[in-house]
Amino acid sequence: MVEGQEVGQKHVRFGGADLWLEGVMHWPAGAAPLPAVAVCHPHPLHGGDMESSVVISICEDLAGASIVSLRFNFRGVGRSEGDFAEGIGEQDDVAAALDHLGSSEGVDPGRIGLAGYSFGARVALPVALRNGGVKALALVSPFLTDDDWERTRSSTIPKLFLCGSDDGYISAHKIQRLVGGLAGPSRCEIIAGADHFWWGYEAQIARRVAGFFQAAFQVK
Repeated sequence: MVEGQEVGQKHVRFGGADLWLEGVMHWPAGAAPLPAVAVCHPHPLHGGDMESSVVISICEDLAGASIVSLRFNFRGVGRSEGDFAEGIGEQDDVAAALDHLGSSEGVDPGRIGLAGYSFGARVALPVALRNGGVKALALVSPFLTDDDWERTRSSTIPKLFLCGSDDGYISAHKIQRLVGGLAGPSRCEIIAGADHFWWGYEAQIARRVAGFFQAAFQVK
């Protein structure tokens, strides 16, 4: 831990140039430099923001695994500036979040991960594929197109896909089949009984995501 850095949550503002974004960093106890993960929230036009119970649960479990995390509001959400940008401009928001994490004192810039839930997963994926600084990727209930899968096929970074068996928006078993054709260490876990919203299953999701990054970053 960096001297003077408090354990717990810290509100931050980052970005600049075109717009500013708001976020919350979760700082765990532990000796710096620590690995870190940016966590992307679900669709803002359907009420998604960084206060999502899934997002918060993931950040809390990451802290328990001695991993820093940053949850943030996409442009036009909460106190973040700008307007909804159809998932395109939001990719710049993800890149800004990764830059903020990587430049934060106490964070190991060589151990940066990215996680996304639903719309957040859809936006996170292309950023992870083109940003060489992302060393591991976790996607929860991802909305992915055929083009997304094709672009992901050759990516060698560790990847975790989490789906609910009762998700009415995506096919968990189709995702499981497609993950089997990806390069690099990739796996899909299907949680029995869970739907797209994960009510009552947040702890299961968070535990799996934190364990995945803990292994990827070799955190003891």
